[in-house]
Parts: sequence; structure tokens; C-alpha cells
Amino acid sequence: MSVYQPGGRVRRKRMSEINVVPYIDVMLVLLVIFMVTAPLLTQGVKVELPQADSRNIETKGQEPLVVSVDQQGRFYFNIGDKPDQSLDAKKLMNRIKAVLRHRQDSTVYVKGDRNVAYGEVVQVMALLKQSGVEHVGLVTRLPDNVK
Repeated sequence: MSVYQPGGRVRRKRMSEINVVPYIDVMLVLLVIFMVTAPLLTQGVKVELPQADSRNIETKGQEPLVVSVDQQGRFYFNIGDKPDQSLDAKKLMNRIKAVLRHRQDSTVYVKGDRNVAYGEVVQVMALLKQSGVEHVGLVTRLPDNVK
């Protein structure tokens, strides 16, 4: 848009609009990158699961409650501010009780390392029952030869 000024000069008015097309392109590229990398960034404890032919866990829109037992017999709970920090039995029970007060689904899944002593997994299951958990599931992975 031009504005005529006295003296015969034409002065152009500056445009104050931002071209957002390049920003949209960058945003879409970042969205694709985050969508691809998000599944790779799952936090957790390294647990070598035993292999078994079983069906997948069906969640109802909420993150499943998972207690992990690593090879050294340490306990971990996936809900909280530090899911990769080990918990003793009392802290584990208190945290599970607190979460169950706010959830309708009281199913907790146990991920026990295949090299951990069977007694450690049974101890976790007993702690879960004492905490008021109604259903306990065991997490396994499919054998390598099953597709």
C-alpha cells in the first residue's frame, strides 16, 4: 500500500505480517520426529522377561500398573516421579495403596527378570495382595520363534 506525501514522494507502508508457512513445515517435521522417537524413549528398568506364548495386555486408556523385579531382586514401580529408582517393600506397598485409591482398575502386572529367584516374584505378589490389589498379572514376552 502506498501513501502519497507532500513533495511528490510516495512512501510505502511496511507490512507487519509474518510468513508462517516455513514454521508450519518445521513443526510438521518435528512432529514426525517425535512420533517416531517417542516409543524408543520408554523409561524403565532393564528386565529380561521370560518367554511364553501368551496374549497381549489390554489397557483401558490408563497406563498399566507395573511392578518390576530386576535380576538382583530390587523392586520398581512404573508410576511416580522416579520409576527407575528401586523401592523397598514398605515404600512399594505405600505407593501402590496411594495409586489404587485413585484408580478403578486394580490390576497390577509383575515383570520379573527370568534370572531372578522365584521367591522374589512370589514376595512381590504377596505384597500386592496385602496392598489391596485384586488382580495380579505376569508379564512375559513372546518366544523368538513365534511371530
